[in-house]
Amino acid sequence: MSSVERVGEDTGAEEARKSDFAQDGRPTEKKDFSSLRLGQCYPQHCPQPQAGSTKVSKPETDPLGEPMSIGQVAELFGCSVWTVRQRYLPSGLPYFRIGSTGKLLFYRKQIVQWILEKQTQGRR
Repeated sequence: MSSVERVGEDTGAEEARKSDFAQDGRPTEKKDFSSLRLGQCYPQHCPQPQAGSTKVSKPETDPLGEPMSIGQVAELFGCSVWTVRQRYLPSGLPYFRIGSTGKLLFYRKQIVQWILEKQTQGRR
């Protein structure tokens, strides 16, 4: 096999293209890509989902819990949005105002803690 290949001989134009193969005919060095060397070396760093679990769980270290809208809080209380605004916000229900529109944002753990505190205050 030669290192120069003639291209385009049928059209009369001759161009030389050089090959990257070695001239001496020796085989090139073979690389070992056995299946043992492919993949992860430390698979314990990548947690596997538990059997039957399709939902990705978050760590329970979040002190505030999931964010909620006022509609979700009203659903949690079993009342209307109007009742949350008129009755529970003035009595100390924890919330944040966000954005230029002043949307109310609540956090589940804060809401549950507030409910528990209100229940214990009523028993005294």
